[in-house]
Amino acid sequence: MAIAEVSVVPLGTKTPSVSQYVARAVKVLEREKGIKYEITAMGTIIEGDLDRILAVVKKMHEGTFGEGVARVLTTVKIDDRRDRAQGMKEKVNSLRKKL
Repeated sequence: MAIAEVSVVPLGTKTPSVSQYVARAVKVLEREKGIKYEITAMGTIIEGDLDRILAVVKKMHEGTFGEGVARVLTTVKIDDRRDRAQGMKEKVNSLRKKL
């Protein structure tokens, strides 16, 4: 299982607020089955099979175009641990135990 942090940013919009465009990317994610995600202030954390994550990231990226958006910057960070299963909650719990 992999965990990815995705940030989709439309460039060249008419206003500094981009939440309406980012919402389109998140709606793409909402339609996907079998992938857990968490929206944060700076991006979205996705948990699941790496191939599925990469496919949905592409859909999120593509879904942001339109309505005057001609350029989209998408960044992805992937944590793919293969020695044991560790999801989003386990990572946070591990950190909290050490605080």
